[in-house]
Amino acid sequence: MEHVKANDLILLDRGYPAFWLFALILSRQAHFCARVKSHWKQIRKFSNSGKREGIISLPMSLASIEQCKALNLPISPIQVRAIRIELASGETEILLTSLMDKDLYPHEIFKELYHLRWTVEENYKTAKCRIEIENFSGKSVESVYQDFHAKVFAMNLTAAMTHPAQDVISGQCEQKKHLYRINVTQALSKMKDSLVLLFIRSNIMELLSKLHCLFIATIEPIRPGRKYPRKHSVQKRGFFPCYKSIR
Repeated sequence: MEHVKANDLILLDRGYPAFWLFALILSRQAHFCARVKSHWKQIRKFSNSGKREGIISLPMSLASIEQCKALNLPISPIQVRAIRIELASGETEILLTSLMDKDLYPHEIFKELYHLRWTVEENYKTAKCRIEIENFSGKSVESVYQDFHAKVFAMNLTAAMTHPAQDVISGQCEQKKHLYRINVTQALSKMKDSLVLLFIRSNIMELLSKLHCLFIATIEPIRPGRKYPRKHSVQKRGFFPCYKSIR
């Protein structure tokens, strides 16, 4: 929150919305758009009304009293705009936003706006599943720090190096049915094999050129609107230091 500036817009997934957080965002002259569950009486009332949108007043919840006092935030009710989004699956999303101007921010933009958070979700998946950021090589504080920062560095370096390759791919697929993007899993795998070489070779231009060509060759189509049902029964994966993968 220290980096939030005036007129920034913060997208919040389910589980994040809280009165104190909304008040904190507004205190910085920023805006929010949040998906909410029906734990507020006012949200349930709006959800049952069947309206596409409406202005509702959120009172301070008991759970937010201490946070508001600690952050010196106002405790008066907050006026927010409620938005109903009907999904193709038949599910209904309820969004709360501080963007009150219906002319500047019509109802039609919010479905796509809320979906923009998905790139962050995908980055979480990359960190947790592709580079296994929770899979540490030791149990000491130092080893956890080293593993964590090494993996974040690998992700950032891969992102920087694939950026120019994506420009080439976008230009090549202008006449194709689908747009294409770099396969992130393959890119991370290639970088894992080359990361140390980038720092020990005196001339890395040949290696950079080979990586660039590999990134362009390992691509996948972008299919907007494609959805898969959630697997709610998936259990959290555990990592065991005594059995390490060979890569």
